[in-house]
Amino acid sequence: MPFVRISVPAGTAAAARAALADAVHQALTETFDVPQDDRFQVIEALGGDSLVCTPSYLGLSHARPAFVQIVCSVGRSVEKKKALLRRMAELAQEGAGWRREDLIVHLVEVQKENWSFGNGLAQYA
Repeated sequence: MPFVRISVPAGTAAAARAALADAVHQALTETFDVPQDDRFQVIEALGGDSLVCTPSYLGLSHARPAFVQIVCSVGRSVEKKKALLRRMAELAQEGAGWRREDLIVHLVEVQKENWSFGNGLAQYA
């Protein structure tokens, strides 16, 4: 169960936000063995000084950054992580019109016992 937080600049059209969220989820289902109905996302458009991104870093320029944070259970290989990042960038560009350079992703791995899907239970523990 990945938990995804997507932050984009204020003024980003609702359709563009939805397309980016769809691209992220599709990449997760294709490369990270995430079931299609396992979708938990927070999508926010931030303005002013609430979304800060350096104009260039590691040889990449950032014009309209989208921050994607994915909290997931530990255990996936580096190869799977690289495949996820690559596929997410492809789908964000193809399906959502987002530049590959502007997709900034942060994977956070947690132990399975740290998840609760309701009722105060740790269903994976």
